[in-house]
Amino acid sequence: MKLSEIVSILNAKLLVGEDQLNKEFTRCGASDLMSDILAGLSDDSVLLTGLTTIQTIRTAIVAGVRVVIFVRGKTPPDDVIDMARDEDIPLMSTPYSMFVSCGRLHANGMTGLSGTR
Repeated sequence: MKLSEIVSILNAKLLVGEDQLNKEFTRCGASDLMSDILAGLSDDSVLLTGLTTIQTIRTAIVAGVRVVIFVRGKTPPDDVIDMARDEDIPLMSTPYSMFVSCGRLHANGMTGLSGTR
């Protein structure tokens, strides 16, 4: 699924990554616990989270996450946006809850991970 489709499906506001709207993504995961992200997501995944701290971007870098989506209409502080821009990681904010966001993406063909790497 293209990043532009994710933006549309989630009625999201793109904060960073306008130049990556044609990139394709197939898997996503969701958590507010960054330890779960490090243990479960794989390279080139999409992360849905309500955690808007700089640690989210640091975790995304280590885990190989390529898109971060903030749920429940959350918008990160400027330092988070700046770091994501520097690391070339698209950021967006969706008004939907984490549950609804995951459901909408899954209904449109995005898969999760099986729990194993």
